Amino acid sequence: MMRWIWIDRFTAFESGKSAQAVKNLSLAEDHFADHFPGFPVMPAPLMLEGLAQTGGILVGEANGYAKNVILAKIPKASFKREARAGERLTYTTTLEQLGEVGGLVSGTVHVGDELIGEAEIFFAHVDPSQTKDLLGEDNFVFTGQLQKMLGLAKAASKVSPPA
Repeated sequence: MMRWIWIDRFTAFESGKSAQAVKNLSLAEDHFADHFPGFPVMPAPLMLEGLAQTGGILVGEANGYAKNVILAKIPKASFKREARAGERLTYTTTLEQLGEVGGLVSGTVHVGDELIGEAEIFFAHVDPSQTKDLLGEDNFVFTGQLQKMLGLAKAASKVSPPA
């Protein structure tokens, strides 16, 4: 199964509170060829997925990755424009609520100081045994590249700047 990662790296992470990640957009990315010929953009659904990946890791990490985190509902989302090649997206998420059934994050997408999108995303907690038949045994979110990116961000935040 192919998985798309819509973030390049975490730039800030505060366990149980907030996360920030960036995505540098290059014209070489496949989605620019399809969206849209002659007018290459990263459409809102792909930016929303980057925001969801940032927030989903925040929710999962807050529970020690004991359960899978599945995007269950997007109560609110608005985008002012598409993103373009050459821009750097900053995804910022804040954990608003966390409970047994899931977590709610609020998030924004910025290009520099310009707010280009915002959303609220609810993630449901699902026991891995409940999704095994549908999704396989591998944890589909908390292994691989996203987990590695988070580890790098945490390691970088522990390094003290030179005196």
